[in-house]
Amino acid sequence: MYLTRTMEQVVVKTTKQFPVLLVTGARQVGKTTLLTRLSNDKRRFVTLDDPLTLTLARDDPALFMQKFPPPVFIDEIQYAPGLLPYIKMAVDRERQNGMFWLTGSQQFYMMKGVSESLAGRVAVLTLLGLSNRELIRNDAEDTPFIPEPFQVKARLASSSPLDLHSLYQRIWRGSFPVVASDSNVDWNIFYNSYLQTYLQRDIRDLARVGSETSFVRFLKAAAARTGQLLNMSDLARDADIAVNTAKSWLSILQASGVIYFLEPYFSNTTKRIVKTPKLYFLDTGLCSYLTEWSSPQTLEAGAMSGSILETWIFGELLKSFLHRGIRAPFYYYRDKDLKEIDLLIFKDGTIYPLEFKKTASPSRQDVAKFDLLKKLNMPVGSGGIICLVGDTLPLTEKHHAIPVFAL
Repeated sequence: MYLTRTMEQVVVKTTKQFPVLLVTGARQVGKTTLLTRLSNDKRRFVTLDDPLTLTLARDDPALFMQKFPPPVFIDEIQYAPGLLPYIKMAVDRERQNGMFWLTGSQQFYMMKGVSESLAGRVAVLTLLGLSNRELIRNDAEDTPFIPEPFQVKARLASSSPLDLHSLYQRIWRGSFPVVASDSNVDWNIFYNSYLQTYLQRDIRDLARVGSETSFVRFLKAAAARTGQLLNMSDLARDADIAVNTAKSWLSILQASGVIYFLEPYFSNTTKRIVKTPKLYFLDTGLCSYLTEWSSPQTLEAGAMSGSILETWIFGELLKSFLHRGIRAPFYYYRDKDLKEIDLLIFKDGTIYPLEFKKTASPSRQDVAKFDLLKKLNMPVGSGGIICLVGDTLPLTEKHHAIPVFAL
């Protein structure tokens, strides 16, 4: 069963404006399915997962280009970066939009020479797993999430309430289309297979993983820290690896679309603010599997209940931007006095502050910390607490409690 993706309209629009479209994202988020769905009969599909095709692409890229002329869809381009100069030559020769569609399971900068080869010729989109609104088949809004009261009300009108059990069921299963859209898919089997495939096909190509056991231990230690400030030394110690190894493996997870680093807001007027990024897993199902929560009920009642909810909320907000082809202008705020605001969204010179909290009874005190933003000397727009309330509630004149199912 195919679920309509928010990015469909962006792909169609971008294809008309650029010679090359590259869709990146983790394995199994639906990149190939999305582009296959939008392809017409004239666009040939070529996957570099095919060993014979990959051999041709690596050994004789010129012949590959002759055999598969544009318009063409090349899947998993990261396996044959040597094709990129030939794609550039073809684009410069024919100068037509929509010539090449590419997918990659690693981000743009991880592929040698890509930025140099296709600068000015390629549009890069990032696809994550299914969003909550894609799952309920109602993603009609054409703008990313901003906590303006009118937008929140519009989203609530087109959503259905999520009770605590249903919410954690969705969080626990995760957002990979195969497991998120079909309750008959065995959760344990899927994520065990995903982990093994990811180890065997991606990581070994990018890093010297001498021990699969060490890498799995590292993954589990990283997953346990989702929603937290990154402490590289503590992570390396718990995983029993060197700090440099932890840095290398984290960069690979980031490049492969598995984790996201949320940077702190920092300016010359706020020198007391912490500069360490926060780590988020981009799929809460994988995070739950790695931290060994065997059911939605144990996850909701366990020690990670709050951090996994925060991770899910952050991921939904991120999808609302990335799936519309818009860079997410996200930061968090934390100063030396440990005063923290979970998320700052910047739009048109205005800051929109948000807190994430597992509560159905938010109070004015929960948004009092937003006063910290006055020192930034920037306009502060509507904000709020995204939490488990059943309807939007005013907390102050400007800030509201926002139900999670508005996302």
